[in-house]
Amino acid sequence: MKVFIILGAVNAFLAVALGAFGAHGLEGKIEPKYLETWKTGVNYQMFHAVGLLVIGVIAGKLPVSSLISSSGWIMLLGIILFSGSLYVLSVTKITVLGAITPFGGVAFLIAWVLLMIAAVKHL
Repeated sequence: MKVFIILGAVNAFLAVALGAFGAHGLEGKIEPKYLETWKTGVNYQMFHAVGLLVIGVIAGKLPVSSLISSSGWIMLLGIILFSGSLYVLSVTKITVLGAITPFGGVAFLIAWVLLMIAAVKHL
């Protein structure tokens, strides 16, 4: 599905841009602890941007599958919840936002499991 390739490319672009912003724009402006939190958000966003690209390529090669499509949408949700909460936490220091991050992590896990199931069924 073209949409997942586009979403993957957009998220990879954003991960590079946000990584550069963290390294050059935030260094010295936020505590090192929060800069590391920012970097974690960037790393996971990039890993899962690649995941979205893979899902897009696989979706284009296999028959239409709700497992693959669901995997992509849930992975995008994971990026928003996991990386997004870490970005906001880093710049605002609102620690309660850390409670959102695990939901993003669970979304990542679900997305990968759905992709595994789709591979077993369709490959």
